[in-house]
Amino acid sequence: MKRSLLVPALAALVASSSTAGLVDSFGSGANAFTMNFVSIGNPNNLADTAGAPDKFGAVAYSYRMGTYEVSEDMINKANTAGVLGITKVTLGTNKPATSISWDEAARFVNWLNVSSGSVAAYKFSAQPGGAGYSANANAVLWSVNDSGYNAADPIRNSNAKYFLPNGNEWYKAAYYDPNKPGGAGYWDYASGSDTAPTAVASGTSGAVYNQAGPADITSAGGLSPYGTMGQGGNAFELTETSGVNGVNLFGGYWQMSASALSSAHTYSIGTDAENPLIGFRVASSEMSAVPEVTSSFTLFGLMTSGLLLRRRTKHLR
Repeated sequence: MKRSLLVPALAALVASSSTAGLVDSFGSGANAFTMNFVSIGNPNNLADTAGAPDKFGAVAYSYRMGTYEVSEDMINKANTAGVLGITKVTLGTNKPATSISWDEAARFVNWLNVSSGSVAAYKFSAQPGGAGYSANANAVLWSVNDSGYNAADPIRNSNAKYFLPNGNEWYKAAYYDPNKPGGAGYWDYASGSDTAPTAVASGTSGAVYNQAGPADITSAGGLSPYGTMGQGGNAFELTETSGVNGVNLFGGYWQMSASALSSAHTYSIGTDAENPLIGFRVASSEMSAVPEVTSSFTLFGLMTSGLLLRRRTKHLR
């Protein structure tokens, strides 16, 4: 009898601990906010072989992905608490924070790390409050003498807990399904389907596209197989790849057509460029996470400012 009572209690405790770890808290007082994360497991999965010319999605470790995009409220509170100087457009407190450059997003991530006891993910020559500080100053690579330096991925400090997802991490969280019928693999859309989701202005089904504006981050459509929201539609999202002169964008935004939300589309933008269509989300390591080899670092290292379509020959306006 005693054993039968202990087993459910133990199971409930394990479940509770696991769930609690998916909500992280930042700031304090009036500047406090939380971020939700989902676990992205199934390490050592293969890349999407249908991707051309770039095959994304292979990740050799488990990690966590932000359930939602970063909101304007999060930026406002981090700006106040950390004196970050990040600029953005104003669409609404719970709307995705847009018109933020990669450099600014990286500084926000650094604040998440440092304010919670971790180390900065990205290296900047001028830090907040220092002489010559600019929120849009370009990041530099970590060097071999820096703690946390990883020769395979010199952009991200390997000791950092929070970071911008690289192309493979973002793509896997959006399109990979370990339980896909017929065997693990990739869907065309971040809704766990090869058919375009229904266009909605907001809610927890469909996706936000062909709309006049973005939805709140927690009402940005249906979930991916792993449980992320808004990776198709609502706002374009920055990734870490490559992170010095130019970076990849994924996901589409609220005024695009359904086909533009598919995994076949990858865009790019300069790290100092700001665009009102572009937001971002944050990823996080797990205790056992080991950064992967970022082969796309070399491929995209020579990108310049401006938003360019990588897989189809048209420009985003």
